[in-house]
Amino acid sequence: MEIAGITLGLREGVVFLIALVAIYMVFVIIRLRRPPVAQRVVPAAPVPVVTPKPEPEPEPEPELPAAPAMNEWERAAAAVPPEERLYRNLENEVFQLRDEVDTLRGELAALRVDMLQELGHMRASQSVSPIYGDAMQMAASGYDPAMIAERCGIARAEAELVVALAKSQNA
Repeated sequence: MEIAGITLGLREGVVFLIALVAIYMVFVIIRLRRPPVAQRVVPAAPVPVVTPKPEPEPEPEPELPAAPAMNEWERAAAAVPPEERLYRNLENEVFQLRDEVDTLRGELAALRVDMLQELGHMRASQSVSPIYGDAMQMAASGYDPAMIAERCGIARAEAELVVALAKSQNA
């Protein structure tokens, strides 16, 4: 690019940008060396003094009626020392938590089985031609060659080959 007889190229543009960055850095350094301007302090407004109001006297509490007589279970519960009650409560919570953990373990095992079956189906479908994908999934599920041949519209010999391939992949 030529302006007023001066040729400007990429090299000159880069030198110009470096010069601009250098000037900016000098400007920032000068600003950092200058002492900070003291902030003006605004005097606080006087706080009014508030005198507390005298509190009214509390009303007497009404008398509660006598507690009803305790039944047999309440008397038995009151007779148990607090430490024993605490121990029994904690023991009950532990039993409940163990039951919940057992339930969760069962659900996790069922999910694991489902996931492994789905993984087997996916592997079977990925390693086989798309034409034989359904046949491979049926073979992985345990269908016999006659059923596979009938449902997928392939020859029985092809279905037997698919079943053999599925068994070799599962082994």
